[in-house]
Amino acid sequence: MITVFTTFSLQKPITREEARTIFKSTAPKYQGVQGLFRKVYVLSEDGATAGGVYLWNSRAEAEATYTESWRAFVREKYGTEPTVIYFESPVLVDNVTGQVLTDE
Repeated sequence: MITVFTTFSLQKPITREEARTIFKSTAPKYQGVQGLFRKVYVLSEDGATAGGVYLWNSRAEAEATYTESWRAFVREKYGTEPTVIYFESPVLVDNVTGQVLTDE
C-alpha cells in the first residue's frame, strides 16, 4: 500500500466552511478511482494550506492520478503548485472494521 500526502499553499487563507464547500465539489472525481482506497481532505488550522491524504493499492495507481493534468487542475482551482510525497504503508490499523491490514 502507498500513502500520498498532497499539499498546496493557498494564495488567500480559507475558512473550514469554505474548504468544505470546495472539497465537496471535487470529491466526486475521486469516487471509483482504480486503486484508491480512501482520500482525506485536509486544511491547516490557519487556513493557508490545503491538501489530501490518500491511501492507494500501489504506487503505479497513485502515479496514474498525479499527472500534469491533475497538477493543472490544482493550479487552476487553487492558484498554486501542489507538492506530492509518497510513503510506503506496510501496515494499516483500521479501527472501523477492527482489522490490521498488511501489504502482503
